[in-house]
Amino acid sequence: MVHRIMEPQARTTLDRSPIRFAEFVALIAAMMALTSLGIDSMLPALPAIGDSLGVADPNHRQYVITAFLLGFSVAQLAHGPLADRFGRRPVLAVALFAYAATNIVAAFSGSFALLLLARATSGAAVAAARVVTIALVRDCFAGRAMARVMSLAFIVFMVAPVLAPTFGQTVLLVGSWRIIFGGIAAVSALVLVWFLARMPETLASEHRIPLDPRRLLRGYGIVLRDRYAVGYTLAAALLSGGLFGFIGSVQQIVFDVFRLPNLLVLIFAAVAGTMALGSYFNARIVMRFGQRLISHLALSALIAIAGIHLFVALSGWENIVSFAILQALMMACFGLATSNFSSMAMENMGEIAGTASSLQGFVSTMGGAVIGAWIGQSFDGTTVPLYSGFLICGLVAFVVIMIAERGRMFQPA
Repeated sequence: MVHRIMEPQARTTLDRSPIRFAEFVALIAAMMALTSLGIDSMLPALPAIGDSLGVADPNHRQYVITAFLLGFSVAQLAHGPLADRFGRRPVLAVALFAYAATNIVAAFSGSFALLLLARATSGAAVAAARVVTIALVRDCFAGRAMARVMSLAFIVFMVAPVLAPTFGQTVLLVGSWRIIFGGIAAVSALVLVWFLARMPETLASEHRIPLDPRRLLRGYGIVLRDRYAVGYTLAAALLSGGLFGFIGSVQQIVFDVFRLPNLLVLIFAAVAGTMALGSYFNARIVMRFGQRLISHLALSALIAIAGIHLFVALSGWENIVSFAILQALMMACFGLATSNFSSMAMENMGEIAGTASSLQGFVSTMGGAVIGAWIGQSFDGTTVPLYSGFLICGLVAFVVIMIAERGRMFQPA
């Protein structure tokens, strides 16, 4: 019944953008891209960081990524309620400043423990760029229009994972891995200036919610009672687990399995590029076909490709070409599916957008980080653990969504 009531609203094209649409999308994408920059620029530097700070086990170098993701996930629980209480603008401003500062601390870290602490704190700061920007978009757009904005922002956002490893690799050619963190701090400062100069507050004062634990728990209750919010958030967590497993282990796969370290940047850029293409394609068709039909088909294709890739890996036929092609196809499906998962999870959450976004972000990122760490730490010198993980995550996500939709899969609405 809730779905039938909310469905007309989901079809509307609400547009309250306070600045020009193109700049709105670009600014949202830039803030979202700071997270990707903080993760993906590390990939070429993991061996250098490990050697510099005395990390002997190659799998333990993945903790540079995991620490960031854990801080990122937990902090989302705070950013949402703060944004609902004080507004989007002050929370984002403080968070962007903190992100720049913690990256400077990381640049000067003298031990692996201090680096991991700086990374966790850095992830906690930039989590606002995930939670508050989604709430900010929800303030201005709804339904399929929101899905279109998120898809367009995701296209621009995906430039970061294409360029970030290149940035990291270039820095390593001329200097220390520490300069990478300095570069992230500089970019964060520029985005902060742009945000303060151009984006006004989007949450009206009469819609602000006091920091009341009981009200917060009621908000969580609203989220947890909505089967679409729960289903699509869990599905996003499962698919994110596969993605984070790939990010954590791709450097070792390219370096140790295929012994082609010079191709890491190219392979990662190709894979990230297909994610961007998937999001671009989604932005072009989502207003016509709807989020559900597109995401369900994309998830089904992802499962099929993961199964094929696992078969190739088990058969011993895996090579760098098959790895790149099949991974790129799977990530295109990932882009199509997850571009819509966020908007569908937020479909009925307009009154508590910040709180809902924070809880959903916590679940999807924490779940993804834990699953991704498990996949990454299972690396055994082959790609079998990675694609076993992708296949399992995809199948479970499909079952979860089918339960949330009560069996009504592949519907255009």
